[in-house]
Amino acid sequence: MAIRLEPVDVVLVGFGWTASIIAQELTEEGLQVLALERGVDRATVPDFATTHVQDELKYAMRMGMFQAPVRETLTFRNSRDQTALPMRTLGSFRPGAGVGGAGVHWNGQTWRFLPADFEIRSHVEARYGAGFIPPDMTLQDWGVTYDELEPYYDRFEYLCGVSGKAGNLNGTVQAEGNRFEGRRTRDYPLPPLERSAGTLLFDKAARELGYKPFAAPAANASRPYLNPLGVQMGQCTYCGFCEWFGCGNYSKASPQSTILPVLLKKDNFSYRTGCDVTRVKMDAAGKKARGVIYVDLEGREYEQPAELVILCAFAQHNVHLLLLSGIGQPYDPATNTGVTGRNYAYQITSSVDVFVDEIMNPYMGAGALGQAIDEFNGDNFDHGPEGFIGGGYIALWTTGGRPILQHHLPKGTPTWGGGWKKAMAENYLKSVSISTHGSVMSYRGCYLDLDPTYRDYYGNPLLRLTFDFQKNEHAMSDYLTEKAALIAKAMNPRSINIKKRQGHYSIVPYQTTHNTGGAVMGDDPRTSVVNRYLQCWDAPNVFVVGASAFPQNAGYNPTGTVGALAYWAADAIRKQYLANPGPLVRT
Repeated sequence: MAIRLEPVDVVLVGFGWTASIIAQELTEEGLQVLALERGVDRATVPDFATTHVQDELKYAMRMGMFQAPVRETLTFRNSRDQTALPMRTLGSFRPGAGVGGAGVHWNGQTWRFLPADFEIRSHVEARYGAGFIPPDMTLQDWGVTYDELEPYYDRFEYLCGVSGKAGNLNGTVQAEGNRFEGRRTRDYPLPPLERSAGTLLFDKAARELGYKPFAAPAANASRPYLNPLGVQMGQCTYCGFCEWFGCGNYSKASPQSTILPVLLKKDNFSYRTGCDVTRVKMDAAGKKARGVIYVDLEGREYEQPAELVILCAFAQHNVHLLLLSGIGQPYDPATNTGVTGRNYAYQITSSVDVFVDEIMNPYMGAGALGQAIDEFNGDNFDHGPEGFIGGGYIALWTTGGRPILQHHLPKGTPTWGGGWKKAMAENYLKSVSISTHGSVMSYRGCYLDLDPTYRDYYGNPLLRLTFDFQKNEHAMSDYLTEKAALIAKAMNPRSINIKKRQGHYSIVPYQTTHNTGGAVMGDDPRTSVVNRYLQCWDAPNVFVVGASAFPQNAGYNPTGTVGALAYWAADAIRKQYLANPGPLVRT
């Protein structure tokens, strides 16, 4: 029997970026807000001190900030005719655990999706015809437009102190920025980061080919910055320890460095760690949430009553909770009916390693220090002759030449011994890598459901992931890789290594933690779990916030859009739901 606790107005599941934003907004309305986090407590001091956090073995190799598969994992298969098996070791993606979530260990690459990304089905049909969309591609519009989200993108960028240069300022193209981006009302709060040797080389080569490179937007502060909440951030020192590490310099935007110093002082906010939420508790009719059930580290089960339940966990965890709680009809790929688990998507990447004669100083970097081109992202180019949908950016990142993982070696290098050491000594300072970062569309056969065989620590069915890269994504990625190779060749290299993404998707090697879908948003309850405000169609006092809402994945990193959607949903709750609790969209 679960121990019943005192009720609160709002309970948040997870305590990362989205929960921090929602909590800050709703506590401003006077609501009593509680966040439940399954991981440990974390603060910049002492947890991210530079005396110990810059430990590649602990954090990058032994994954000190991530979910432990021994306690929580999922099963995986490429297609429905295979038997899914548990993921025993983190590989392709690495869900965070602990206060701050993935906002602690991300790189800070903060993009806005393109306007057409939000209305992609309508846009593709209008430009290329309905027959251009493959029959098994479950492409759909988001139910919200870029123009509606623009003010909320702006809020997130100013919260984080993003460094960059606008490319479309109130409809006027800015030569130094990304001319393909949607209209923005004002420039980034900070100027771009300092350029590295590698980004300058990329910039020169790209311009020679006729492209328009620009400094990638970075949630790494190029200058000291005081954000709108009055939280002071420090200037980046280019230490090269961003991805998979916390920032001890208050330079990389995270909940800890931007919002928690204000939120944690409020009397009407509280949080608990070591609380593993296992389901949303519904009423007898299954139409209204009464709160959540969670288990603490001692195995004790609690019921936390609340008037509003907001799922703010990692994308896959949000979907798992919905399935375990019976919220939304589970998706059935055989009949293409149901919604919960539908439209899982990911990211597809490739790279071209470049070996030059100049010294690149790779050890000095920042998580989002990069130079990029956007000519081949979204629908910025004519897809008709190419026959695929989607695109991505091409960039050269200087994230830091950490000694264990970050090295590039020419083809034919021995895998061990004296020859390997010699090649490392010759190429470590004189190599860079150009990466492509591509979109992944949604498909009838790519989805999340409950595994019929394997169960978790509490006896609940594991989440099952069925996913593979499709012909469309391989064609798009090959196209991007060919363009990246042209830039690499224009850099006058000694040699290059082209690394295409080939074959079936594998859950073993790390790729990105950009998992999306499964609780997608839209205007039609037959094809979406949540409405345009991220409110569940079937349970109006349940909101689901995060990348689980993406109907398909665009060619950018997702965090900027996740942050914008969190502000968008919080605004709808403040201005609409609280005055009249119930469905915000009528069907």
